[in-house]
Amino acid sequence: MSGPLEGKVALVAGATRGAGRGIAAELGAAGATVYVTGRSTRAHRSEYDRPETIEDTADLVSAAGGHGIAVPVDHLDRSAVRALVDRVADEQGRLDVLVNDIWGGEKLFEWDTPVWEHDLDNGLRLLRLAVETHAVTSHFALPLLLRHPGGLVVEVTDGTAAYNRDTYRVNLFYDLAKASVLRMAFALGHELGPRGATALALTPGWLRSEIMLDAFGVREENWRDALDREPHFAISESPRFVGRAVAALAGDPDVARFNGQSLSSGGLAQEYGFTDLDGSRPDAWRYLVEVQDAGKPADVTGYR
Repeated sequence: MSGPLEGKVALVAGATRGAGRGIAAELGAAGATVYVTGRSTRAHRSEYDRPETIEDTADLVSAAGGHGIAVPVDHLDRSAVRALVDRVADEQGRLDVLVNDIWGGEKLFEWDTPVWEHDLDNGLRLLRLAVETHAVTSHFALPLLLRHPGGLVVEVTDGTAAYNRDTYRVNLFYDLAKASVLRMAFALGHELGPRGATALALTPGWLRSEIMLDAFGVREENWRDALDREPHFAISESPRFVGRAVAALAGDPDVARFNGQSLSSGGLAQEYGFTDLDGSRPDAWRYLVEVQDAGKPADVTGYR
């Protein structure tokens, strides 16, 4: 292995697909050892019943130049999370980057449905999967991360603090989950900053996850074919874009300047100079405010 993160150890919790997979792969491309967790394995699918697995993600990490290690974990299972962290401690003796990307809610929320009409069990499970899992993982992993100065915690969410403050996001359960993760990063910043570590919230833009591509009936190779159906999809980004944001943060010796803040992949691309796979720098959250939410025709000129 070689790269700016050679010798560093990362844990990407929720790395089966989407942003987690892209983040794990880019940390691997930077030379890190990356533990990837999730509930979907080659032997057993989660309730998502999709083909992506943590073993596939680990293989991507290794192929990119790092060392990928797949560990099946349900992050609501405290004993399993404790065992995961004990394994990382035994095998590596350190943890430099923790990425909390656990979500699992695509099949649990209902668009624009008020709380009294929304399925209550699904809404409450969404909150457990999207919020409780992050807290459980941080509880067990942060003592290991704090063994060495300079550790980084990335809380992955949907939306910047500024955007979510003023925008209703889908329904009460979804809105609360994404706001909670933003606040979690803020609180962790207060707890970790004085102890030599950094916590921050990070959002991708309109993510071309496997599930999103399937919804539009396209693949990463021909994603622009979806623009006839949804022209604003032109601002979308691959999961590797947010992955490059995390890799840049993890390699920044002055990353503490972002402690407790809410950041976006598009904003960090301007900060660090990285691009998406196609060489562009999509700035989705600025586009959403200034173009899509403003009711203007789709035009990404000046936004990617």
